[in-house]
Amino acid sequence: MVFLLRKLLQAAMLLAGVALLSFILFQYLGDPVANMLPESATQAERLALRTSLGLNDPVVVQFMHYLNRLAHGNFGISYYNQVSVFSLIMERLPATLELVFVSVVMAMALGFPLGVWSAISRNRVLKEGVQILSLIGVSLPWFLTGIILIIVFSVWLGWFPSSGRGEVVKLGFWSTGLLTVSGWKSIVLPSLSLGLSMVTIIMRLVRTEMLEVMQSEYVKFARARGIVNRSIWFRHALRNALLPVVTVIGLQIGGLIAFAIVIETVFQWPGMGLLLIQSINFVDVPVLAGYLLFTALIFIIINTLVDVLYYLIDPRMRAQ
Repeated sequence: MVFLLRKLLQAAMLLAGVALLSFILFQYLGDPVANMLPESATQAERLALRTSLGLNDPVVVQFMHYLNRLAHGNFGISYYNQVSVFSLIMERLPATLELVFVSVVMAMALGFPLGVWSAISRNRVLKEGVQILSLIGVSLPWFLTGIILIIVFSVWLGWFPSSGRGEVVKLGFWSTGLLTVSGWKSIVLPSLSLGLSMVTIIMRLVRTEMLEVMQSEYVKFARARGIVNRSIWFRHALRNALLPVVTVIGLQIGGLIAFAIVIETVFQWPGMGLLLIQSINFVDVPVLAGYLLFTALIFIIINTLVDVLYYLIDPRMRAQ
């Protein structure tokens, strides 16, 4: 309980800091009145709008009002779309989370087996080949990987669409394309492009940790007792190699959510990243601030979940 309370307190302090940064965006990235009113508006109309928005109040008072609005889920009104920022983000959030979820599942499904195999295999040629491919995968920038996949699988072969999300199904406020054939076809290329670098990172980290654990004394003792290799590999070595892997996966998930903007732009995926690009083009400050807060909140949630997994995986933390 003390562990969770400490994490919640840290999360609240971090969110307050991010809220301060987003408030500074409002102060120094353009005048909202100039963006919300036409050029023909009179000075009296501009003054009335500034008063209604509280822009004539002292900066400290404005910040307290801003925190109060955030606490009630009010992120303001988009200058360009003239709708609630919260509704805009919630409309785009399912697409981004769906893309990242499929990317992470794909990366783990490929990265863990390849990492374990490269650690225990005696075929030196294949191991070196996998290592070279992993270096290429982690070195290629995301946008270049996406373009190559589009050229090969969309233009040449015509197997998958090059843009869009396909047909989506509404489940209350949530929209998903994972329940339709066109949705699955549309998500294959962007998720593969987004998760390819994560595959190589997981594979190399699992391999390194497995090799290190396999040299430990308790593994040697298990072999001396006659325990079969399969049990040693998966019950002893892999389980004890999970801690740093869990940390990296958690950080990678947060990074994928924050920087999926590149893949969403290449594939015109209607997620939060594409919304951010549009907001930058139109200097839509409330959307920029809302995106910053949502991204920070997702990072905090993921890091907290990683810490909880640490607590569950490692008995030493529970003892402490």
